[in-house]
Amino acid sequence: MSTPVTPSTAQSVWLVAEREIGSKLRSKAFVISTVIMFAFALAGVIWGGFSAANPSQTPVAVTSQSASVVAGMSNLDVTTADSADAAIALVKSGDVDAAIVPDADSPAHVKIVAKDSAPQELVAALSVSPPVQLLNSSPEDALLRYLVAIGFGIVFLISASMFGSTIAQSVVEEKQTRVVEILISAIPVRALMAGKVIGNTILAMGQIIVLVAIAIIGLSVSGQNAVLAGLGGPMVWFAVFFLFGFILLAALFAGAAAMVSRQEDIGSTTMPLTMLILAPYILVILFNDNPVVLTVMSYVPFSAPVAMPLRLYLGAAQWWEPLVSLVLLIATCVAAVLVGSKIYRNSLLRMGARVKLGEALKA
Repeated sequence: MSTPVTPSTAQSVWLVAEREIGSKLRSKAFVISTVIMFAFALAGVIWGGFSAANPSQTPVAVTSQSASVVAGMSNLDVTTADSADAAIALVKSGDVDAAIVPDADSPAHVKIVAKDSAPQELVAALSVSPPVQLLNSSPEDALLRYLVAIGFGIVFLISASMFGSTIAQSVVEEKQTRVVEILISAIPVRALMAGKVIGNTILAMGQIIVLVAIAIIGLSVSGQNAVLAGLGGPMVWFAVFFLFGFILLAALFAGAAAMVSRQEDIGSTTMPLTMLILAPYILVILFNDNPVVLTVMSYVPFSAPVAMPLRLYLGAAQWWEPLVSLVLLIATCVAAVLVGSKIYRNSLLRMGARVKLGEALKA
């Protein structure tokens, strides 16, 4: 009778990783939610691209005497009325937002007539302002910068939180059902944790790669080739930063989940990690136009996957900055893996009450 061959550590890690990947791909809820997310992402990119290519126009009415003041303004949908009274009638009926009619008493020789309030973009366009010279001008407008910031932030938030919580639930489920006792009798504890992290990292990176492909397809279809050219490099950097950022978070999620024995208690130990995932999304939306805050965020390991690609897209980062930030992220990732594995190893077989962090960190 032959003796069963004990798998090596590498084989054990891959067996666990395959189990994690297979269980998610067999889950109808995961597959359906992923397909819906991809569909919304494609629709959002295409809609944003067409909206940027065809900006909304303000409908206004003019007369033959006032038409010259709006000549060449592409943001206006101009209707020429037969008279000033006819132009004002279009405002009253709601066909246009405002009317520009002759006014001999005005320095501009015209006046704006509106129902409740005049469109601010129209007032600004007809106002006389001094010339402005920007020493550090950016070719990207505020709306596009905001959309790119939201894109990086929300992709990081959804993928990291989804698979981080998956790891936590898997760890607690194995503890709660005592399956973990069978597993660690066959494979090392470190292989069990490594397999979970690697399996979910492969799934998360698969999502990132598909979302990058969706962004490329959507921008190409909507004719935003200039935006696509500017986003190419930052999207590659985002994928690289996300890889190490997710491994960092996944190791900590596994360790935090091992400290409890019930699904109901997961939130008590993983809440700080959830806030670390949520913070970059909120900060990059609030401060996407603040270079100081973005610079600080690009060197903080938990927010670097969002802030550094955004700075690269805006042309605000030197060539060496992403390299330095990546080194800091990798160093923090190694430290997090060591800490997370120690907590995981010391807490995995402790059932019942929640294990305190100090106890989990003791050898």
